[in-house]
Amino acid sequence: MLFNSYEFLFFLLPVVLAGYYLLLPQRWRHGWLALCSFVFYGWWDYRYCGLLLLAISVDYLAGGRIAATPDPAKKKRWLLVSICSDMGMLAFFKYYDLGAETANAVARGLGGGPDLIPLLHLVLPVGISFYTFQSMSYSFDLYRGQARPARSFIDFACYVSLFPQLVAGPIVRYHELDNQLRVRTHSWAKAGVGCALFVLGLAKKVLLADAVAPMADWGFAQAAPGLAGAWSSLLAYTLQIYFDFSGYSDMAVGLGLLIGFQFPQNFHSPYKSASISEFWTRWHISLSSWLRDYLYIPLGGNRKGPLRTYVNLFLTMLLGGLWHGANWTFVLWGAFHGALLAAERMNGKRGFAWRLPRPLQIATTFVLVMFGWVLFRAPTLAVVARMAKGLAGLNGWGDVFPPAHAGSLHWAALAFCSIVVFTVKNTWEIRWRPSGWLALGLLLLFLVCVGTFLVNSSSPFLYFQF
Repeated sequence: MLFNSYEFLFFLLPVVLAGYYLLLPQRWRHGWLALCSFVFYGWWDYRYCGLLLLAISVDYLAGGRIAATPDPAKKKRWLLVSICSDMGMLAFFKYYDLGAETANAVARGLGGGPDLIPLLHLVLPVGISFYTFQSMSYSFDLYRGQARPARSFIDFACYVSLFPQLVAGPIVRYHELDNQLRVRTHSWAKAGVGCALFVLGLAKKVLLADAVAPMADWGFAQAAPGLAGAWSSLLAYTLQIYFDFSGYSDMAVGLGLLIGFQFPQNFHSPYKSASISEFWTRWHISLSSWLRDYLYIPLGGNRKGPLRTYVNLFLTMLLGGLWHGANWTFVLWGAFHGALLAAERMNGKRGFAWRLPRPLQIATTFVLVMFGWVLFRAPTLAVVARMAKGLAGLNGWGDVFPPAHAGSLHWAALAFCSIVVFTVKNTWEIRWRPSGWLALGLLLLFLVCVGTFLVNSSSPFLYFQF
């Protein structure tokens, strides 16, 4: 189910809130949220609810055993059970076919005959990359003594399956919600901020991201994109992915506030960063901090000398790229950012343009990030090569989207998004002051969004594919 759908806005969400606040006693709220979250997830394909339930069950059991035993060796064994279960499930559904294709290609290159490993053509369960990381954090946090065991299986199921952030984050670690699962406050003020964030996130998706998406799709579909078309489509995708994903995150945080949960910030104006290191403290913050705490630091972080630090940075980003998808383009995207981070660390944590004024540092970082998005967006390495030729001007000036028949709204949206992303405050920086005018403005904005995807069918969020 999509946040930007009539089924969610006018059916599931009202049912969730009615049951939560009006129909059920407080002790049943977590069970109700878990049930509604499974309905939300199963709307896509109910069969994959079993995978979600499996992750919840294994990690609840493993976490309970970790908390109950004083033996460090047994704690570690149960932690490995949790890791192997979650990562095994993720690896099978996400990477089996990629591994099989790669192995078969290597075998053919060495003179082998027919494919040795059959392809299963597995359908990737929506959100599996997010909920496995979130569920696994419970075992990590108990192993490190950073949280208490969940009070009940229902409480833990509610935490893992919580519908606002189930399929595309933010990745909320257990210790961040531990206290809130026990006691949290509800107020009209909190609900009001939640509504505001939800509507603004919806507007980011429907009015901004979806408006520039055709330009991005057009450029990456060209057999030989020209200089102008390649750069304009890449800029369009750079803006699309930001407003799409940050919009989802705002909506998730807003929905969380409606039921009393405070989720962590996931975006902080990342395109205003003056270095790649700063970018990764502002972009998809929940993932970058998860990788830092559960991968980079266990690998040794920066504690084992400069060379090991560079290697750890590179490996962390390489695996972070692979987390995004079973495609060599994602691996190269992670390697690209890993190499940039390592190079900056060699330069004393400063960006490549650190001697320049900050506006030029931001511009340099933005262009580097854009180059990385070519790898992220392109479905194949062949498309990467085509776009690289276009960006370099090897295909001439070429056509510029839209073709002769199209209108100017896409260009207006591209210009507007470019201005907004560099000049407007982050939604977390806004100080909300309740007023009738604000409520009216948000209501009108909501109606515009609803009317927009009435005319244009709603599209899935980009990060649903991960």
